[in-house]
This record gives sequence, structure tokens and C-alpha cells, in this order.
Amino acid sequence: MDHETNVLDQLLSRVTDETLRSRLAREIELLRGSRRFGLVFDRHLPESVKLTDHPIRKGVKVALRDESSALTWRVVGFADMTRTVAVLDGDGGEQAVADLVVVREFGEPIYPGLQSIERIQNGPADAPWHTVINGENFHVLQALRWTHRGAVDIIYIDPPYNTGGKTSWLYNDRFVDRADRAKSSKWLSFMERRLKIARDLLKPSGVIFISIGDDEQHRLRMLMDQVFGVENFVNLLAIEMSTTSGPKTTNAQDGIIVKNIEFVLVYQRSDAFDQITHTPLLDGVAEWDSHYSMWLNEDGTITKFVDELAADPAVAADIKKFGFVNSRGEFLGMRCMDKLLTVSDAANKFVLSHLDQIARPDSPPVSCKDIDAPVQGWIDVEADHRTYTLTRLSTGTLNQVYRLSRNYRTSDDYRPRYGRTVIRGDLWKGFHSDMGNIAKEGGVNFNNGKKPVRLIKQLIRWANNSPNAVVLDFFGGSGSTTHAVMDMNAEDDGRRQSILVTNNEVGIDVANSLRKKGIYPGDAEWESKGVFENVCRPRISTVVTGARPDGSKYSDGLAANVEMFRLTYLDPGRVRRGSEYGLVAPLMWMEGGARGERVDEVPDDGWALTESYGVLFSIDALTPFANAVAKAAAGEAPPQVLFIITDSPTEYQTAVERLPTGIETVRLYDEYLSNYTINIPGGAR
Repeated sequence: MDHETNVLDQLLSRVTDETLRSRLAREIELLRGSRRFGLVFDRHLPESVKLTDHPIRKGVKVALRDESSALTWRVVGFADMTRTVAVLDGDGGEQAVADLVVVREFGEPIYPGLQSIERIQNGPADAPWHTVINGENFHVLQALRWTHRGAVDIIYIDPPYNTGGKTSWLYNDRFVDRADRAKSSKWLSFMERRLKIARDLLKPSGVIFISIGDDEQHRLRMLMDQVFGVENFVNLLAIEMSTTSGPKTTNAQDGIIVKNIEFVLVYQRSDAFDQITHTPLLDGVAEWDSHYSMWLNEDGTITKFVDELAADPAVAADIKKFGFVNSRGEFLGMRCMDKLLTVSDAANKFVLSHLDQIARPDSPPVSCKDIDAPVQGWIDVEADHRTYTLTRLSTGTLNQVYRLSRNYRTSDDYRPRYGRTVIRGDLWKGFHSDMGNIAKEGGVNFNNGKKPVRLIKQLIRWANNSPNAVVLDFFGGSGSTTHAVMDMNAEDDGRRQSILVTNNEVGIDVANSLRKKGIYPGDAEWESKGVFENVCRPRISTVVTGARPDGSKYSDGLAANVEMFRLTYLDPGRVRRGSEYGLVAPLMWMEGGARGERVDEVPDDGWALTESYGVLFSIDALTPFANAVAKAAAGEAPPQVLFIITDSPTEYQTAVERLPTGIETVRLYDEYLSNYTINIPGGAR
């Protein structure tokens, strides 16, 4: 039997009634087909978010701003015409509007908008704009599912590690600590909701990196298997973030295995990721590889490298000077190469000058197995569109000759150096050096979970070093990902684009201190202590402009454009009337690629067209709009998307028929309001 070791199958075989046995076997197979092997966890009630600046209106859910009660109520009306006292359902009674805050649960319809709070143009006018959004990342992801569905190349996130310690995280406005029995299932519910949307944002060739610690690494991988598919697992990287030194030494001396690594989990969106060119990363190797023992002479013969090295007068003088000889005065050869290269500039210069002549034997490619190569000599041959150097050993064995020049490159270490390297695998060593200097990155004091810029840059470079890659981070924290992307563009004149989503969360200790003073979310002093206002925003501004908030110089700045937004929650009635256009406009601009000018106001002509997108505000302006779009489409850079604002499906169809084919079209606002995920009809014709 196929399942002869399975208990059910063993018992089934004992059923003598053939008809009954057949029916039971069929039902068992159905159960096997529907059963999920993997992660099982309690899915908790959806999260909620407090909208501290949202107006109190009839029908909204509210809570007390001072958090003296965890209860929520619905506003059923107001006590007077001034609308300063709200009447609540249940036993809520009457409460002053100033003492209330709107609560929105995940799953309730939301209508996101973006309010610009800082715009820094320090790069060329045609350069892409990096965007930073301060808001609840689940709701921002919902907005991005409209603007960037299937458009993101790389996602990097550094979510809460769920350790239950001082770096605890918020679930429904409460910090989750180690004593919470539902700690892991809450975290998994929290992550699953976001990862499902993140998957939709990636291109088929896209990839997601997730930094994670020991506490949830194993559960996260199983969750990712369920969300992205087991077949899309790429790797689990071990990142050396510390060494056994300092305070850790005491624990290590007591026999405790101290923690030195964190992890980065890597999943692709689909196997199209394999078609992307991945750039190998190189780790420097200080030790000499004794296999590099061959010397390739110009006449096609092979002699010993150590003999040629010792024959150089300058090197020979250092060999004698530093005592690298035996009792007969002969060079010790490979046994002392590491020490010799440490003290002898002449030896290093000799190696660097002869990288093409120093070589080691290696296995030959299959395509060269029938080529006749000389014994103790070498020849170059062409095979598989590559040049191979071949030799035959005295035993008759064919070998490839691997020149040292193929192995001498600039490393990707903390301090890059030109020398012998090896291609990095799944162990990424040396990032403890970055962690020792991480406080200096970005010119802000923030060490809590901050990831090194070098780590993010190297993940991006390995995965997809396209100069036009779109990179998303929806657990933005201090802004390291945007910093990394802007740095990469400065290094190679790239046009990569970063989208960073963060929030203004206040740390647990600071939050407790503020509450004791009667200061709560929404109050100016509270908001000034949040990670966006206190860390992320000043850091990104400092990196781009080169000036710290106090005016001191941090750097020469970067030629980059960045705009920072705050997520807002719009009133559907006002959206329908077009009264909220200015807050929807940034989302339209982002869908157009966040490039060039933005149409922030309704023009008198009833239409507008930029280099990346267009908006038709009035069907009466269809003719000049269609003509302008046709002219742009005939050029080298047609607009990416066209927005048609009309409540009439007939008018929308009329407009689409007048527009050039191949450009995505989107109808506003009716469909926008009908679905809180903002997935609306329209597409390329």
C-alpha cells in the first residue's frame, strides 16, 4: 500500500467488507488532501488604531483619550448644537468631544489619503522621489495595494522580534510582554495580515527579506511557507551581529552559549526571481591559499610559484631579513606565506604584479574533457563562451588552471580591501563591526533595533541591482532602508526608489512616563517623542541635506528628492464631492511613479497631464485631454496611468475609447469608495 506505515491504512486493511473499505479509503484520501501540514495558531481579533486627529462624528466608534477605560462606544448624536458633547450608546452616557478619540478596527472601511508634511528636493527635477509615510502600516499597505500592486522589486522589513523585553511591540495599543500566553499567536496574526498584502505588492520577479531573531524565526518561516508557498523559500541568512566580548564574556565564561547572530529570511514571489541577475558578494580572506602553488610562464610551461617569489631580489631580501629560511638558508615557502605577506611590502607588490601568472589546479569543465593539454604546461581554450586554461598533470589527469586574478577583487567587508576573496554564502560575517558604529549612521541617536545601512545595501545589491529598482520597507523605524537606497544611487548614479512606511510609536518607558504626567497620544509632547518625529524624519532630512537639525554639518548631502507624508483617514462623503482631492492626489502621483510634478489642485481647464500621469476632471474637457495624451504617447515616455473622475460608467467608457491603447486607466471616485482596499476597475486596453 502507498501508506503501509500509516496506522489508518493498517486498520483499513483489516476491514473485510470490500465496499465499506473502498468508501473509507476514499474519505481518508479526501481528509489527507485537505489537511494542512504546517503552522497552526489562534488568529486574534483584528487590530485597531486610534485616530487622534479624526473628527468626532455620528456613527464613529470612540474611546476615552486619557485611556482611563478600555471600553469603546458608538456616537449616536450630540447633546447640543455646538457639538462639543457627544452622546454615546450603551452606558457611555455623555462625554466631552475633547475627551474622546476615534477608534477604527481593522476590517472596517477606510479611505486613506496622504498629507505632505515635508518636501526636500535636493536632486535633479527628473529624479524619482523617495516617499516616507507616517501611519499605521496595515492601512498604508492597503493604500499601496492600489498604487503599487505587482510593482515592487524588493521588500525589506525589520519587524518586532517579539522578545517580550524592553523592545516590546504594540497590539491593540497594549505592549505585548513575555508573560502574555498568546504572545506568539498575536504576533503571527499581526504579521500574517501584513504579509498577505506585501505578497500582492511584489512583482513576479520580486523578493522579500525579513530580519528576525531566535524567538520567532522558526514560526515566521512556517508562516511564510503558508503565505508565499514552500516552493518560494530562497534561503535563511545568518548575520553575525556581535562577538563574544564585553558584557557577553562573563556569560560565556560561565558556559552559556551567547547570541552572536540574527537571521534574514528570504522568499521570492515566484520562480521569475531566478531570471534576475544576482550579484555575488565577496568576503575578504587574509590567509594565503596554499593551493596557489603554480607559476604560468609565457612559454607555456609551469614552474613553482614559491621559486619565482624567492628569486625576486626585493622579496629575497625580506625573506632573509625576517628569518623565513631553514637551517640551510632556504626559503620556507608556503609554510610562511601568511607571515611574509604581513611584514613584506615587496612580497605583496610581487603578488599584485603577477596575478595572472600565479594559479592553482581545479576540476576542468565537462566541455573540455576531450581536449589535449600538455603535461606540466598550459594552454588557453574556448568553450561554453568562456576561456579556460588547461594543463595535464604528470599522472595524466586533466586539470583546469585557476588564475589568482580571478580571485583578487575588492571585498564587501566593513572595511573593503583589494585582495583574495571568497563568494559569500548564507553566513554573513563581520556585521558586528557595523553595529559598533551604528549610532553614527544618519546623524541621529537611536540604537534600538537599528539595522546597518551596509546590510540593507548588500541585500538589495545581491537580489536585484537594477538601477531602477523599487524598494519597500513597511516597518521603517529609523529610516535605514531609505538611507541605504539613496546611498546606492549616489554610488552608481542609479534611479532606485524607496518607499518607507513608519509610525510615530513611543517607546514603552517614555510612554509610561508621559502617561504619568497626563500626556497621551495626540498631544504635542507625546507626538514629539515618537520614532517618526524624533528619529526617522530628522535622520532622512540630515542624510539628504547634509545638515543636522541643530544646523551642524553631517555630510555634503545627497542628490536626492524625498517627500514625507502623514496618513489621513478621509470622509467618504467629502471624497465623493471632490472636496478631498488634495489628499488623494499624492496617491495618484505615487501610482504614476512618484516622478516629476504633482497635480495637487483642480485646474481651470478641467484636465492636467504630467510626464508620468494624467487626470481628467471634467468629461467636457475630454477632447483637449485626449489630444494631449495622444501626443505624449507618440513620444518616448508616455504617461503610466490616466485617472478619469466621473460617477458615470458611460462617461468613463466614452473617455477610454478616445484615449490611446496600452495606457492604464482608473475611474474615480465611486469605485474608490466602494472598497476600502481601494482596488478599483480599470486597466491597460
